[in-house]
Formats: sequence, C-alpha cells, structure tokens
Amino acid sequence: MYKSNTIDNIPSINAPKILKPLYAEKGITEPSPDVKKLAKDHHLIQHQEGGYFNETDRSSFLMENPSYPGHNDGTKLANVTRTGDFQNEPILPHPTDSTKKITPTRNYSTLIHYLITCESPLGRLHMNEARIIHILQKGRGQYVLVYPDGTIKSFVVGFNTDKGEVNQWVVPGGVYKASFLLPLDSDDQAHESSKDHLLISEVVVPGFEYDGHTFARKDDLVKLVGNEKANELSWLLGGEYFNK
Repeated sequence: MYKSNTIDNIPSINAPKILKPLYAEKGITEPSPDVKKLAKDHHLIQHQEGGYFNETDRSSFLMENPSYPGHNDGTKLANVTRTGDFQNEPILPHPTDSTKKITPTRNYSTLIHYLITCESPLGRLHMNEARIIHILQKGRGQYVLVYPDGTIKSFVVGFNTDKGEVNQWVVPGGVYKASFLLPLDSDDQAHESSKDHLLISEVVVPGFEYDGHTFARKDDLVKLVGNEKANELSWLLGGEYFNK
C-alpha cells in the first residue's frame, strides 16, 4: 500500500542527515532577484505549508473519492467499473475534524507549481490522502517521509544523479512528508545563500482537496517515532517548533 518504486529504489548513497536549515539564523531571508523573478513568473502565492504555489490545472472529470465510505479504495477490485451513481451520494461530516467534510467525488487530478526559498525554506510536515507525483523543475532540496509504522526515509532531490539525487518521486497517500531547502551546489550548510531554491511540480491523484490534507502535530509524531526522535524532528512541524 505504501510502496513507491521511485522512493524504494533511491541509491543508498542518497541518505542524508536531517539538519534544520539555518537561513534565518544567518539573516539570509530575502531571495535573490532571480529567485523572486521565478516566483513572479509562475504567479506563485503563499502556501499554508510554507513556501509558495500556484494550481495550474484541475481536471474537469470526476471519480469516486477513495476515502468515501463504501467506495473502492484501490486495494480491491470490487466496483472498479462503477460509473456515475456516486455523484448523487450525500456529503458526509469528517469523523475527526469538524472543519472538513467527505465528498463522494474527487477531480481526477490536480497540478501545481510549488517553491521554497530562503525566505520560506520549509514545507512543514503533513499528510495527504491522495498519491502525489513530484517532478523537480529547478533547484535542490531534501524530503523527509514518516510512514504509519514509524519508518523514516529522507533523500535529496536534485539533478546531481552521480550522487544519487532524484528528480522524480512519488509519495503514497497516508504518509507524512516534509521538505526543506538545501544549498544549490553543496551539502554543506555553510554554503546556504539567497540564490537557493527548490521548484517542483506536483500531480495529485485523485485531485487535491484540503479535506484530504492534515498537518502533523507533535503528539502525532511522538506516536509514530517515539519521544526522542520526535524531539529531533519537531522543527519539521513548522511554526514555534521551527523557531526554537
């Protein structure tokens, strides 16, 4: 259920330490003119995860919401030929979050650009119900994944393939993920600069909805990885944790 060839086959040399970026501590908080232009040219706005984004496509076709009770969740063959009738099913309340709902349909897919910079170098730890295909466009960064069984995977995304860096990666639904900025041409934080950036495209299948998106809390992290590891990784939660 949580397999991903793009992640499971990452070369063993791509196994970085998980180190908090130090841009703010160094006073590097204003992106270079080229990075600012990159954000402007792509019409990006602030994202609540951190960083900046723009939704560039949302399929007009509808499919069953795999998270809707009784629908095909992709792990069984039943109802795979069902068409149309699910559109008349009622919207349901979310079982654990009163601000969300469970709709019977989802768009087939959505597509965004997403950018992190020295001004906002962290995409904070969160989970999506849907599978997300990531495609690197420019720059360099690091991802951290936390699986339901407590497994932690981290890898560098970039175009230095001789170092095992990857430029396509698929994160399964139900896995927490965070991303953060790295220096463009070095593994050493001493080389952090205002020119650093990470621009990717994300294809979400089924299409993204905030009703299927959850930010991790400290107690979620503790349950998954234990107190000691949760304290080490708490800065990935963003907000007050990142500023400690």
